[in-house]
Amino acid sequence: MKYQVGDKIIVLHSNEEGEVTEIINDKMVMIDVRGVKFPAYMDQIDFPYFKRFTEKKLFPEKKKPKTFIDSVPKEKIRPTEAKVSDGVWLALLPKFSMDEFNDEIVELFKIHLVNKTDKAYRFTYRQDFMGEPDFELKNEVRAFHDFYIHDIAFADFNDNPSFDFEFSLITPEKGKADHYEASVKMRAKQLFRQIEEMKQNNDPTISFKLFDVFPDKLFEDKFELSGLAAKGYKLYEAKKARQHLDPPRSVIDLHMEKLSDDWKGMSNAEILDMQLKEFEKWFENSLAHTQASLIVIHGIGSGRLRDEIHDRLKLRKEVKTFINQYHPRYGYGATEIFFQY
Repeated sequence: MKYQVGDKIIVLHSNEEGEVTEIINDKMVMIDVRGVKFPAYMDQIDFPYFKRFTEKKLFPEKKKPKTFIDSVPKEKIRPTEAKVSDGVWLALLPKFSMDEFNDEIVELFKIHLVNKTDKAYRFTYRQDFMGEPDFELKNEVRAFHDFYIHDIAFADFNDNPSFDFEFSLITPEKGKADHYEASVKMRAKQLFRQIEEMKQNNDPTISFKLFDVFPDKLFEDKFELSGLAAKGYKLYEAKKARQHLDPPRSVIDLHMEKLSDDWKGMSNAEILDMQLKEFEKWFENSLAHTQASLIVIHGIGSGRLRDEIHDRLKLRKEVKTFINQYHPRYGYGATEIFFQY
């Protein structure tokens, strides 16, 4: 191993000095540059000795006076540094190279999932170009750790990539949601501007926050406000209504094996009724979260469920348009709904 924890290094593209704080694998290390920790490939850093010995010194160094042990101040005892929770992030780490004009350009981005919380998560990751899937991954990320996912060439950002995540807690907690979805969509023009800001601010990465804390599960509070509460009705404070919603979902699957374990003994009418109730539930949830779109997987089959859903969508003023066309993941078995508010 070329580097060890505690080694002093220099970041080649920014000429900044730092220190190795963690060995990630045989190709990557975690470094600390002026208090900022981020992962780096070993070909992006080097030992600072060559830089120090080749720097031209304008003035000879003055000899330092001798220091005696009695005059050395005692080191102050510092408390152990606490890790501060700051959410879960999608981070793009640029790899720079020089073009034929000796200008610094971004060759590619290394995509990382950065967990700055005290909880560990399972996650499903999907990266699309122009709406078509290009890369998928299922894995886990530990508390206060980073996870390297893959590389994306800089030129590929012209294809409007999107980054979709679904998270769940490795250790389930009472009161916490079963899962949470987060998505980042990016355009080339937006990325160019952020690269310039990154250089000006001397930041190591371009980062997007996915969430601050893992959301709570939908729960119900009883309020003894009227005779309705006495009869068992559940009442909510209007100003707190949003916190009682299920987490938003960008895709819902209405196949019966996803909805119930005991569906085989049900009649066709009962199956259709359950599927439509599930559709209505997530349709209203999408509106409450002011989502831009929702994909409903209804399958092909006889087309009865699809037709029922389409008939209902035609009557909803919140629906701007909906499309049932070939999708690389779902074929013709899904309808994408676009909302207007």
